[in-house]
Amino acid sequence: MGSLSIVGSIASDLFLPDETAAASAAAAARYADNVKGLILAVLSSAFIGTSFIVKKKGLRRAGNSGTRAGSGGYRYLLEPLWWVGMVTMIVGEIANFVAYIFAPAVLVTPLGALSIIVSAVLAHFILKERLQKMGILGCVLCIVGSTVIVLHAPEEKNPSSMEQIWYLATQPAFLLYTALAAAVSVVLMLHYSPRYGQTNIMVYLGICSVIGSLTVMSIKAVGIAITLTLEGINQAGYFQTWVFAMVAITCIIIQLNYLNKALDTFNTAVVSPVYYAMFTILTIFASAILFKDWSGQSASDISSEICGFITVLSGTVVLHSTKERDLTSNSDQYTPLPPRIFWHVQGNVEVGKRMNDSDFITLVRQDHFT
Repeated sequence: MGSLSIVGSIASDLFLPDETAAASAAAAARYADNVKGLILAVLSSAFIGTSFIVKKKGLRRAGNSGTRAGSGGYRYLLEPLWWVGMVTMIVGEIANFVAYIFAPAVLVTPLGALSIIVSAVLAHFILKERLQKMGILGCVLCIVGSTVIVLHAPEEKNPSSMEQIWYLATQPAFLLYTALAAAVSVVLMLHYSPRYGQTNIMVYLGICSVIGSLTVMSIKAVGIAITLTLEGINQAGYFQTWVFAMVAITCIIIQLNYLNKALDTFNTAVVSPVYYAMFTILTIFASAILFKDWSGQSASDISSEICGFITVLSGTVVLHSTKERDLTSNSDQYTPLPPRIFWHVQGNVEVGKRMNDSDFITLVRQDHFT
C-alpha cells in the first residue's frame, strides 16, 4: 500500500509541472492579448476623438451652403473635410474592431472615455468650444476611472467556433435584450426623432447607443470568426458568420446617420460624453449577457471595475454639465417650428384658432420666442 502511494506521489510530481506550465503559458497569452487590446483601444480613442472635430467642421461648412444634416440634409457627403473625418473615424473603428478580438468588451469599451478627452481638448482649440475648469476635472475622472478598469479587467474566454457563439446569442436572455433594443430603436427613429430630435440630445444618441451595443456584439462575433479562420479553422462556411456580418454593417450605417445628426445639432463636448456614457453602459450590459465576461472573477475585482466605471460616468456627467447646446453652429436661422401653432386674437373674431405652419411664411428661430 505504501509503495502505491509513493508511486502516485512520483507520478503527480511528474505531471503537475507540465499542467502548471501549460496554465502559466495560457495566462501569459491572455495577458498579452489584453495588452494588445489595450494599446489598440487607446489608439482607437485618439482617432475617433479627432474624427468628431474634423467631421463637425465639415458639417458646419456643408450647412453653410445647403440643408444641414440635423434637418435631414446630406450635403455633407460632398464636403471633403467631412470625408477626412470619416476616414479618421474608420481607422479608429478598425483599431477598435481589432481590440475587441484581443480583449474583452469590459476592458475595451470603457477606454472610449479617452476619446472624450481628445474631442474636448481639440474642440476647445479648434472649434472654440470653451473647456472650463470643471471640464478638466471631468477629463481627469475619466482617466482615473479607465485606469482602474484596466487594472482589474477580466480574462476573456472566447468561444471556439461560430456554433458556440450562435448558441450564446440564441439564449433567451440575449434574445430578450436584442428584441428590446430593436423595439426601442424603432420607436425612437419613427416617433421621437421627427418630433424631438432637434431639441433633445437623448433621442439621436439613444438610437446610436442602443444600436451600438448590438454593433459591438456582432463585431465581436465576426472578429472571433476571423481569428479562428486565420488559425486554420475556416468559419466562412457557417451562415451564422454572415448573419453577424450583415447585422454589424446595418447597425454601423444607422449609427453613423444619427451620430451625424447629433454632431450637427448639438455641441461636440456634449455629444461625446453623453454618447460615451450611454454606449458604454449598454455595451457592457450586452456583453455580460452574451459572453459572461464577469464569470469567474472575484468579488473585489468586480467591485473595482464597477467603481472605475462609476468614476468614468461621473467624469462624463461633469463634462456634460459644463457645456450648453451649441446654438452658434446652427447657421440656419429658420429652424423648423412645431407643425401646429396656437395663436390668440382679441376682439370679436374667433379665439383660440389653430393654424398649420403652412399658413405662415416664416418665423425667425424659435428659440427667440422662448
